[in-house]
Amino acid sequence: MQLPFIYPIKRLLPVLFAIAFATVLLLENLTPVTAQLSQSPAQEIRGVWLTNNDFDILRHRAKLQDAIEQLRRMNFNTIYPVVWNDGYTKYPSAVAQRMGIPFFFKGAEGQDVIADIIAQARRQGLLAIPWFEFGFMAPLTSELASEHPNWLTQKRDGTQTSISAAGEVAWLNPFHPEVQKFITDLVVEVVTKYNADGIQFDDHMSLPVDFGYDKYTIDLYTKETGNPPPPNPQAQAWMQWRADKITAFMIKLNQAVKARKPNAIFSVSPNYYDFAYKFQLQDWLNWVRLGIVDELVMQVYRDDLQTFNSKLTRPEIIETQQLIPTGIGIMSGLRNRPVSMQQIQSQVRAAQGRGLGVVFFYYESLWDYAPEPVGQRQNGFLALFPNQVLRDISQITTRKPSYNSLSLPLYTKGSVGQRTRGYFLEVAVAGGQPRRILMDTGSAGLRVPKEFLGNFPIRRTGKVVKEVLNDGTILQGELVYTNARIGPIPTEEPIPVQVVTSRQCIAQKPNCSAKSGTPFSGIIGVNYFEKSLPHNPLRKLPGNFSNGFIVTGNSNGGNSSLILGLTAENREGFKMTSLSKQPAISGIPGSRWDSRLNGVCITITGSSMNNTCNSKMLTDTGTNSGFTEIKSASLAGKLKPGKLRPENKVQVTIPGIFDYSVVPGNRDGFDLWNINVSPGAQHPVVVNSGIGFFDKYDVLFDPINGQQGFRDRN
Repeated sequence: MQLPFIYPIKRLLPVLFAIAFATVLLLENLTPVTAQLSQSPAQEIRGVWLTNNDFDILRHRAKLQDAIEQLRRMNFNTIYPVVWNDGYTKYPSAVAQRMGIPFFFKGAEGQDVIADIIAQARRQGLLAIPWFEFGFMAPLTSELASEHPNWLTQKRDGTQTSISAAGEVAWLNPFHPEVQKFITDLVVEVVTKYNADGIQFDDHMSLPVDFGYDKYTIDLYTKETGNPPPPNPQAQAWMQWRADKITAFMIKLNQAVKARKPNAIFSVSPNYYDFAYKFQLQDWLNWVRLGIVDELVMQVYRDDLQTFNSKLTRPEIIETQQLIPTGIGIMSGLRNRPVSMQQIQSQVRAAQGRGLGVVFFYYESLWDYAPEPVGQRQNGFLALFPNQVLRDISQITTRKPSYNSLSLPLYTKGSVGQRTRGYFLEVAVAGGQPRRILMDTGSAGLRVPKEFLGNFPIRRTGKVVKEVLNDGTILQGELVYTNARIGPIPTEEPIPVQVVTSRQCIAQKPNCSAKSGTPFSGIIGVNYFEKSLPHNPLRKLPGNFSNGFIVTGNSNGGNSSLILGLTAENREGFKMTSLSKQPAISGIPGSRWDSRLNGVCITITGSSMNNTCNSKMLTDTGTNSGFTEIKSASLAGKLKPGKLRPENKVQVTIPGIFDYSVVPGNRDGFDLWNINVSPGAQHPVVVNSGIGFFDKYDVLFDPINGQQGFRDRN
């Protein structure tokens, strides 16, 4: 159906559009908590944006004092002064000065306008949350854009600008590390320089969907996916990749803000979700669910009350207001388009009836540019807010993600090295850049080279630990404790990490991976069969994320994923088998399980192993090739140690659970299978199915109940 709407107006002129929406974009593979949420947060938002249009008031101390005193008398409780607009800061910024950006916005008495606003708001009991209005948007003629042309992104046809309510603007590339650093430095400067109550980002902390075809982004996307960006800017995977990158930046920005001021309000004021995601790549509902947003104000600039009301009942607003203070952005008028008090009151009452707060765009239109007399107008607002409602930032605390389950992509190549086959998961260690680290279901513990570490605190133990990999590589390095982020989810507390400083081969396997000199890509071992520290880092994820996971493979060219958090829904279709419990180890949380499956039957054509059902088996993403370790040469029969040939078909089964077969070969690194004869083996026959097994089966790991599950993907 056709839904008329007014594009969010942050300048002087409204722009009218009409967009047809036939379907609703859904977040896939993400299960939010809804049934167990608390009631709507009690702190009602009553706010107003202080814009460039208000600058004549803001720059005069006396006028500003009168304005804030009047807002207090009208029982407002929050103001949002603009600090970043048109490519310029509204405060004296050392960060902007280093970039050659001039400063024009001193107060009439030479004062710092933002410092004055915050001080006066503090005296009147109002929250002051600086508003980072332009986000990644900047005029093409600004010093910022002209001095840093490589920071700009573009459309597929090479166009660098779009038409917005602010006129023709360019867009800083949100994926470029220098852009991210500049924006982060500005935000941290505001939070550090002023005694503000938080920081707010609006719909321009985003990227129009047509953009992202600059050389830097094309190269990055091609490197990470193996293909150039599709010509259709609304191709689903291309949209998701860009939206996820913006989300990852917002997570880091939130961490930077909270590191300086833990109870700062991290506020977002976007468009309604369908528009924000489809046209601006702004996945704000994901931000809310990930726990990085403390307050949300959704812009709903509509004249028609029915259309206005329809936005208040959207599922994402109902979900959000159960988690954090939530408000609606209401147009109170423009200089050339006043809005009646009757319309304002009807919209405010509709929002209040839904338990939602309100924020008005913008200050001078509250009563100075209005169709009614000032007194009548102010009495109208007092009727809407008859009682004082104070807000308290001391209640702002770190919020856990509200997801029960979250699907993370697994990549085919790591950040370093040229491993031909593997599942790699993005992990950031000690606040470092996210790195693609090999995910290994056959081992436990996070092991990374020291260059992967960021600048977050690290507790050293001085203890050197050693791990021997299946291919004979010995990893040695100090055990330390630090925080990590797995995808977008941070661990709840520091976890043990092996900082690998030495790699070598054992004598029995002199041709291990260490011999080649290939850089170490890191390993995140997610097995629960821990022998010692470090333990599986998934144990220290928050909430439901720590109760197990599912690995889905990439057969038939599909995408691989790691699903964190087991639910009744995502357990459906799995056939379960039990694991044996292992003794507890001090320092390792939770139960330990022997992850080698019992009662596995193996048949290898051309050998004496014909339905040998007393074997053990390990499902292992960390091993390229499947292999069978046999304690006695007599069991191997005519088979010699080494690679099996195609005539030696391998079949591995647990009756009623799975039936896996493979013809040994070399299909782009798939289907390799080895035989090892090891008299010192602990068990007569041990099978490691290798990563090829995950091409056919989804595998579930349940550390709570000590189970593994298998679901045939075909």
